[in-house]
Amino acid sequence: MTEKKYVIAIDQGTTSSRAIVFNHSGEIVSLGQKEHEQIFPKAGWVEHDPIEIRDNIREVIGQALSKADINRHEIASVGITNQRETAVVWDKNTGEPVYNAIVWQDTRTDAIVRELAGDEGPDKYKEICGLPLATYFSGPKIKWILDNVEGAREKAEAGDLLFGNTDCWVLWNLTGGPNGGVHVTDVTNASRTMLMDVRKLTWDESICNEMGIPMSMLPEIRSSSEVYGHGAKNSLLIDTPISGILGDQQAATFGQACFQKGMAKNTYGTGCFMLINTGHKAVTSENGLLTTVCYKIGDQEPVYALEGSIAVTGSLVQWLRDNLGIISTAPEIEELAETVEDNGGVYFVPAFSGLFAPYWKDDARGAIVGLTRFNNKGHLARAVLEATAFQTAEVLEAMNADSSADLTELRVDGGMTANNTLMQFQADLLGVDVVVPEVAETTALGAAYAAGIAVGFWNGEDDVIANWKEGKRFTPKMPKSERDRQMRLWKKAVTRTFDWVDEDAEKIDY
Repeated sequence: MTEKKYVIAIDQGTTSSRAIVFNHSGEIVSLGQKEHEQIFPKAGWVEHDPIEIRDNIREVIGQALSKADINRHEIASVGITNQRETAVVWDKNTGEPVYNAIVWQDTRTDAIVRELAGDEGPDKYKEICGLPLATYFSGPKIKWILDNVEGAREKAEAGDLLFGNTDCWVLWNLTGGPNGGVHVTDVTNASRTMLMDVRKLTWDESICNEMGIPMSMLPEIRSSSEVYGHGAKNSLLIDTPISGILGDQQAATFGQACFQKGMAKNTYGTGCFMLINTGHKAVTSENGLLTTVCYKIGDQEPVYALEGSIAVTGSLVQWLRDNLGIISTAPEIEELAETVEDNGGVYFVPAFSGLFAPYWKDDARGAIVGLTRFNNKGHLARAVLEATAFQTAEVLEAMNADSSADLTELRVDGGMTANNTLMQFQADLLGVDVVVPEVAETTALGAAYAAGIAVGFWNGEDDVIANWKEGKRFTPKMPKSERDRQMRLWKKAVTRTFDWVDEDAEKIDY
């Protein structure tokens, strides 16, 4: 019998899908990656083609196996991590989506959210699901599809439609699709729908009824680490156990070995997502943070987290590149930012999809403030980078207030951690060390660990802790007086974005 030497993680992200092969030491052996189209039908609308994602997943699995020169017989298990909140609704009989996936950044459901909130306001369901009513989450997206796609509601009520975030869509297709596909999600993804009771870990029928979502559409909720099913007969992973699912930010927290209460990580990707482990207690935030499930290993008690979600960080660099053409590649921004000593008084608040944590204002829109004739593109580049650090600092302030325990260091991961200018400024603003791990692919690694633990490839969290290694550390250098001044000016800039969308603004077809 061939020795099982590796675990594959499938990372279905916002801009691309990847398959990464890891060895027992948590090191990357090979990687396959393919981008998918970003579809923008209207201002504020963001969609993906689920069929393109499904096909890309198959392709990147082939790439990863081929590059490593291995086959399924050497794979112990498969883990899945994914962009959360992005909603797919499909026909269980044909495997065809009834509409494109509505992405987490999409704001089309703002009227639905306001209608659901009514006189009770955005915290209407917060005690049950841990989340405010916002366009970010999956529930209102499902309602929009059922309300607006011809025939969808009738099919859903007849029991023919299924819903899932992209983890669920990937798993269903990997395990056979219409021919016996497993319709399952894990507690971390379910906790992002606004439909799950975050303490009971079950779908809340009253919320589903209010949103008009038939319970038959919803996947079974399982732990983050157990065998859900096996690769389909016609796949490259035939009979391989698929045994780990974690939403991308929870996966990164797991991969960063943040297993102790009070440990935190921040992922710098399309957006920024900071999670702090709150132990076995689901803490309700008083400061604009989300209560979420961090992970659940098999039959063990669930571990919870408080999360600060920021919509636009890395995607702001892409905007500077693709929409303005000021840079031609994303890494150039650091070089351009270093042509100036500071931001020259310029602050860029990227509220392209409204403001997420800690404000939760769907009616905010982006603003660049503080401009004078003195400013140049270097100042704009620096303001773009600093926007990520400022938003993260505001989330950390909220976390410190909610958790009543000040953070001593922040573990970070994601593509933007390669930017030393940003990481140093982040440490300066936070006043704590910022630590980059040796293996930066912590999201995929977390999903791999969850899958490997389920089949005995790794012996629980202790192996994850043993594998984690510090790569680089950034120590604060900025005086407190300057940190306070910068934060005061940033918060002043943020207020300029409030209440931009009104009835007149909504009439404009951009």
